[in-house]
Amino acid sequence: MAAARLVVIGAGLIGREHCDLIRQHGGADLVGLADISEPAREYAHSNGYTFFSDYEEMLDRLIPDGAIVALPNALHLIAGQACLSRGVPCLIEKPIAETVAAAKILVDASATLAVPVLVGHHRRYSPDILEARRLIRDGALGDLVAVNGLWMADKPDDYFQEIWRKAPGGGPLLINLIHEIDCLRFLVGEIESVRAFTSNAVRGFAVEDTASIALRFQNGVLGSFLLSDAVASPYTWEMSSGQALYFPHQPGDCYFIGGRAGSLAVPSMTLWRHETAAQHWQDPFVAVPQPLDGSRPYHNQLDHFLDVIDGTAMPVVSAWDGMVTLAATLAVNIAAREDRTVNIAELLV
Repeated sequence: MAAARLVVIGAGLIGREHCDLIRQHGGADLVGLADISEPAREYAHSNGYTFFSDYEEMLDRLIPDGAIVALPNALHLIAGQACLSRGVPCLIEKPIAETVAAAKILVDASATLAVPVLVGHHRRYSPDILEARRLIRDGALGDLVAVNGLWMADKPDDYFQEIWRKAPGGGPLLINLIHEIDCLRFLVGEIESVRAFTSNAVRGFAVEDTASIALRFQNGVLGSFLLSDAVASPYTWEMSSGQALYFPHQPGDCYFIGGRAGSLAVPSMTLWRHETAAQHWQDPFVAVPQPLDGSRPYHNQLDHFLDVIDGTAMPVVSAWDGMVTLAATLAVNIAAREDRTVNIAELLV
């Protein structure tokens, strides 16, 4: 079978990682890279990639089998529309769009034109997340009761040289929390409502740097999440899992999932159960490590995207799925701003 001809739209940090992944993959060829910056042009030329300053021209001239959209959040809609209108399946980096209304346009276009959209929530392909989902679904934890999560990192000053990262839509809610929300939906179930506090006290930007969130799931599970990009800590999935593309591995956990029969720490994949069948609360617990297959989420995601292009698989994260994750994430900001409980259904009307 001929290698899939792929293009990448956007040569920022994650766009370049996609380029490298395609180059390393035996079933895909990178036939074009589009960006407007001079550093991107130099990067493309130094790596032998065909460069375009206009992604629509690239799509028209190359007629690729698939496209990866790795632009700033506010540009996802128009780039996604450009791909779909030309019949090009696309992997759109998260979030699918900046607003639910924009996401709905992509949802409708994908359905009307019968062109698939895959949203880049890559953790759904990570062996720890997949194994946690299997354990939960197989009843290893019993009925779920509660979940707690952490994402705390210290982004450096030069991270914010990109102006859009200091503007509305570019803060850690849409950049980072959206991954956590998607993981929680994937593992625990649909989120019904949220309450939250946010703060920009550390940097004073127009976007938040810290958030404290309470969640209620449709199945009755309660959850909490603490997020900050201004804390020196290893408590992130990227570091604790060892699965991130550009972070060191600091073994630990960032999700704690509690059920009536046991609890699970992720990504160390430690299943905690009572030592005795009586399950008395004063009985000792035993830790049961869960083995993983050692695969890498971004590689698995690219494999899946190629299957979607080939028509042998439906998107694991469809445009609709990406829109629901976006709505739940945006609800956190609304809940904090308006000091109220926000039902996710409000945003999906």
